[in-house]
Amino acid sequence: MTNYSRGDVVLVSFVFADETGAKQRPAVIVSSDIYHQQRQEAIISAITSRVDRILVGDHAINHWREAGLLFPSVATGIIRTIKQSMVVRRLGRISPDDLKEIDKQLSLALGIA
Repeated sequence: MTNYSRGDVVLVSFVFADETGAKQRPAVIVSSDIYHQQRQEAIISAITSRVDRILVGDHAINHWREAGLLFPSVATGIIRTIKQSMVVRRLGRISPDDLKEIDKQLSLALGIA
């Protein structure tokens, strides 16, 4: 099994919230490396190219090309726990500045100080 790290941008098969289907989409791994050492799962934040609507928990990724994304994108407040084996491949890596902002927005969405 390939190990992934916090901040990696990965391609995963996302099941729709209403469970009517699935589609491969990019996501950023937001769980810590120590979490990955003890579990086979990873916590991810969905990434969308819909940049015209920023909601609570969302962050417009400034360095999207460097993250391996094809279009301007938003890391969303939509988080999921997946098996690391569900990752299709690694696309790139989120910049430290973007990861800091993603953390800030997820903290706001989750009510974590």
